[in-house]
Amino acid sequence: MLNLSPVWKRRLLALFVLVVVVGAVLGFTVWYKFFRQVDDGPFATEEERFLYGSIDAESTAGLPYWIWVVLPRVFPDLLPGNGQGGYRAFGAPWEQGHEMPTGFTKKTIGFPRVANNCAICHTMTYRTQPDEAPKIVPGGPNHTFNVQAMLRFLTNCAADVRFNPDTLLAEIKQHTKLSILDKLAYRYLLIPRTKQALLARSGQLAWMNRPHWPDWGVGRDDPMNLTKYFLTNMPPDSTVGNADFPSIWNLGLREGKNLNWGGETPAPLSVIIDSALGLQADPKTVVNQAKWLLGFLAAKRAPKYPFPVDPVLAGKGKVLYDAQCGSCHAIGSARVGTVIPIAEIGTDPNRLDTWTQEAADKANAAVAKLGIQRVGLIKTNGYQAVPLDGVWTRAPYLHNGSVTTLRELLEPVENRTKVFYRGYDVYDPVNVGFDTSSADAIRLGFKFDTSVKGNGNQGHLYGVTLSAEEKSALIEYMKTIGPTEGE
Repeated sequence: MLNLSPVWKRRLLALFVLVVVVGAVLGFTVWYKFFRQVDDGPFATEEERFLYGSIDAESTAGLPYWIWVVLPRVFPDLLPGNGQGGYRAFGAPWEQGHEMPTGFTKKTIGFPRVANNCAICHTMTYRTQPDEAPKIVPGGPNHTFNVQAMLRFLTNCAADVRFNPDTLLAEIKQHTKLSILDKLAYRYLLIPRTKQALLARSGQLAWMNRPHWPDWGVGRDDPMNLTKYFLTNMPPDSTVGNADFPSIWNLGLREGKNLNWGGETPAPLSVIIDSALGLQADPKTVVNQAKWLLGFLAAKRAPKYPFPVDPVLAGKGKVLYDAQCGSCHAIGSARVGTVIPIAEIGTDPNRLDTWTQEAADKANAAVAKLGIQRVGLIKTNGYQAVPLDGVWTRAPYLHNGSVTTLRELLEPVENRTKVFYRGYDVYDPVNVGFDTSSADAIRLGFKFDTSVKGNGNQGHLYGVTLSAEEKSALIEYMKTIGPTEGE
């Protein structure tokens, strides 16, 4: 045993104290800069929380805030269109006075990070005329947002030689003054790690970027292929299942019914959990987040039709609706929320082919392995008969958005538009849908061709033999459908 002098004992004690203090300071600094969590909000309303609140995806999929801010400025040539407007180029609704578009979240986990929530696909906008500001409808189908273009932009940025610390930090300097420690963190950790993560994501999404593969386009994704390739190790196949984002309000009426266009999810809570996992929400908290979302969406109601309605004509239309549509779509009817066999409905079958029993079994096993208990995915052979509350918001129609308006949906297939432009949000109250053919719609919209695989506009031939007067009456009534028929 060492026999130290009092001087050396004091020196060793001082050294020990110094090591402990330095270690504590370093440990606190690392925790504070990289792991400290600050709750987002507070939010003035539950609706605001739905639009901007975190679902805890920032820790696994969050972009460092300042990288997110400057990417459109460093890479304008990689944005859709003319590269103007930053993230507006992807068609995400952006409320005046808000820092970020709807569906984008900002949360501090050591440093501010940006991720997405369910509102990214489920916030609808419309304008009654071209020169007014868009009205935002939470829970509606986002028919203007191009999620595929945004994914490609982020991964293409990472693959570009300009995605480097010198270039990004020079642009960040134009917007904020980082501390010395933050500069070092961005230079040696955040920028390289973000590049690495985005390049890895590019590999995970390679299936959607195959040569001559159909683009999703605005307001759509390939939902069951996304689920299949994200949750299972199944190899990419030749299936194409592009489909519209659905409305998700009034979920209280969907308990015990099928959800997703093909009815693959038999419970509202399950479809929210799986969707949140697709946005890379934290598996440890996703169930609690999903329960809050279910509560909000169960109480959320469809918006009222914003144009005048002829009550006499709508009354005549209700009789026709009850006879022609109610057995499948009226809330409370036996078939609403159930799967109608493809042989009966006759619409484009491609989306059904994307999903198999093997995919359902593997996806359910993957979710269970995460420690999550929920009603599992299934395989069906048809499309669900959806309730029609707020049906005026859901154009273009059918599961793949291949029919422009309600009026056109009542026409034989040969009379339906074969090529149109979707994503323009000026409303057409006469035909009940959006403008798909004006000069502005063509200039700003996505060209939709019904001859492309998965884009077929056939089927759903109900009501096509009605007279023109009867069709107008039926459409007038359908404008009024709310949480309960005619509300």
